[in-house]
Amino acid sequence: MKAMVRVAAFLVGAIAAGAQAQIEKRDVHIAVGGKSALYYLPLTITERLGYFKDEGLNVRISDFAGGTRSLEAVVGGSADVVSGSYEHTINMQSKKIHFQAFVLAGASPQISIGIVSSKAAGYKSPKDLKGLKVGVSAPGSSTNMVANFFIAKGGLKPSDISVIGLGAGSTVIAAVDQGRVDVVSQTDPAMTILEKDGKIKIIAETRTPEGTEKLFGGPMPAASFYAPVEFIRKNPNTVQALTNAMVRALLWMQEASPQQILNTVPEEYLLGNKAMYLFAYNNVKTAYSKDGLFSDAGAKTTLRAIASFNPAVKPDQVNLAETYTNAFVKKALAKYGGKK
Repeated sequence: MKAMVRVAAFLVGAIAAGAQAQIEKRDVHIAVGGKSALYYLPLTITERLGYFKDEGLNVRISDFAGGTRSLEAVVGGSADVVSGSYEHTINMQSKKIHFQAFVLAGASPQISIGIVSSKAAGYKSPKDLKGLKVGVSAPGSSTNMVANFFIAKGGLKPSDISVIGLGAGSTVIAAVDQGRVDVVSQTDPAMTILEKDGKIKIIAETRTPEGTEKLFGGPMPAASFYAPVEFIRKNPNTVQALTNAMVRALLWMQEASPQQILNTVPEEYLLGNKAMYLFAYNNVKTAYSKDGLFSDAGAKTTLRAIASFNPAVKPDQVNLAETYTNAFVKKALAKYGGKK
């Protein structure tokens, strides 16, 4: 009888544990802004290697023109999770809308600012960008944020430049070729292609931790998965599954060769030039998170940067601890043998 009781107790415990790990929402809709950019390479790797499926998820990814558009999709309820820049969690909290980032894909923004070659000779400092047309992925996106922060160093306000949304990739190259912009604040591989073709001169970059430190004065977290706090609260196992998949991809990327990266990426993302794509990847490969974890220092840098040009964001009214969590990443790292 005692043995039967022990078996019954074991079965109840096992069932309870299984129920605890039950994925609340298997069909997850992720919104992203400019998926073909190297900025979102970890998302593409996660998808293409089947890691979402391995975690029991059916993930649908919708690609928008920029980070603000993908955020709008989640705010409007047509998507569940944003694959986008961490800074939006701070901006949204200042509007009393609570989002939380739960896994970091980009340890640096990978955004460069370039001035078209015909105007490069007249450029000496950020103040020289006054009155120019600046191409970003979308108004309000992280590419826009970096541009705003950069011109603030020259004493300029966001209203001192004309911001034009271009999307990402080939549309950025076309805008420069057509003379529609004077400056671009964008991600790779487009920026590397424009630079190598002699069409722009890079005047600031966050492709590397060193470049990021130089511009922002500290680490600057970038691409992440973030979602409404209520979604995370209601679907913790779903969020854990998403985190597991992304962390697995980040760990894979640390060991992968450039050729393996190339073999995983869709052909159309290469913009017709495999060699240039690899060159661009080598430019930014140190910008990817090694483990998915957020740092307090990075969150503080982000808040400081946004507050420097956006008076609506008041540092003493932002609770940084609510804008991100490492709880899911720590469990994912334990599962996949990474840093504990």
